[in-house]
Amino acid sequence: MKEYDIHLDEKFAPLTKIDVSAEAAAHQPWFNQTLTRVNESVVRLGVLEGDFHWHKHDLEDEFFLVLEGRLIIEVEGREPVTLDPHQGYTVPRGVMHKPRAQGRTVVVMVENATVKPTGD
Repeated sequence: MKEYDIHLDEKFAPLTKIDVSAEAAAHQPWFNQTLTRVNESVVRLGVLEGDFHWHKHDLEDEFFLVLEGRLIIEVEGREPVTLDPHQGYTVPRGVMHKPRAQGRTVVVMVENATVKPTGD
């Protein structure tokens, strides 16, 4: 499996202003950082380029929102979905999927805090 720079610690506490653009600018692909917790969910920043691997999350849905670049999400049994900036998509729990970033892409993911970014 490819190496991913994944940080599950919550970098920003509640009542803290988060400059998502600055955070993204400071990192190279494949980077994933939990920015903050919202109830039982987390908001994660991803800086991506190229292909991730096929994976699924057995118990949790995963929401992707593209801020910069273009993300293609291949979904088992469906046509791929292409997301441009300001477009989002939810992958339901248990569904095999493979994100692919065309060029450097910045995404925000909202998911349950129990989600393992690399899949189950």
